Amino acid sequence: MPVDTHITDPALTAVLETSKAAREQALALIDLVIQEKTAAGGEQLPVEAHAAISRQQKLLNTNLAHLRGLHRAAHFRARETKGQTAEARHEVDVLHLQLQNLYYEQRHLEGEIENCESFNHKYQELPLIPVEEFLSFHPELADADENALMVARINHERTEREALEQQRLELQKRKQKLIADNKKRRDDLASLDKDLEKFIDVRDPC
Repeated sequence: MPVDTHITDPALTAVLETSKAAREQALALIDLVIQEKTAAGGEQLPVEAHAAISRQQKLLNTNLAHLRGLHRAAHFRARETKGQTAEARHEVDVLHLQLQNLYYEQRHLEGEIENCESFNHKYQELPLIPVEEFLSFHPELADADENALMVARINHERTEREALEQQRLELQKRKQKLIADNKKRRDDLASLDKDLEKFIDVRDPC
């Protein structure tokens, strides 16, 4: 398969076409020289032959000069394209590195999420009332998500425990007061017994 079938760039196509034309021009010049020398039979070439060969040489030199210009331009474009390719490759490398960092961060976050989900939280050990019972007290939370419902149940448990603690403290105060009252009454009874004994001793000296 010819090489020029793979080339689509207009500048490179022009280089190939000019190169092909210069090659054909050179071959035609060689054929002309051979033909004129054969016709001269070893004699000096006539002026017309020299003129024809000179014209062909000028055309060939023109094509070669044009080809050198196109080659130089193609070389500069190739160098520029090489620089652009290097910059694009660098950008791709940077993006690839960023993508790898994102994959690493994603795997790290997925691991952290899994650890958090499997962590044995203390709130899971709380003796909370069943969800159905809680929702019977708070029907407005029937459509709440699992997290909001758990927070509400914990707050409910805390409120209930605080109320029970308040009741316990009040009962403890009442208990202390009753104990103090009973002690006072025992002391009063003991004092009364002593007074009664003195009274009996006074009334019955024997």
